[in-house]
Amino acid sequence: MSDFTIRREESGSKGRYVLSHNGADAELSYSILSPQTRIADHTGVPDALRGTGAGLALVKRLVEDARAEGWKIVPLCPFVNAHRARHPEWADAFNI
Repeated sequence: MSDFTIRREESGSKGRYVLSHNGADAELSYSILSPQTRIADHTGVPDALRGTGAGLALVKRLVEDARAEGWKIVPLCPFVNAHRARHPEWADAFNI
């Protein structure tokens, strides 16, 4: 996973993380509900990146940013919610 490049983009009330690897892009999109809350809406990983840990890397970055910047995640995205359930050590970053 150290070869992944993840960038964060925000515009208005929407944002996304984009992971680029070997010419393919995976994405985790979110909505900005308030300065204290982000809603994880959708995670999309193309076939070329499936099984590489790209999706997990996106969720980890989301959690890291939430902790560093002091906001909470509402995991509406089933993929994000599944990883939240698998990682109880992330509980502080979620608002459920």
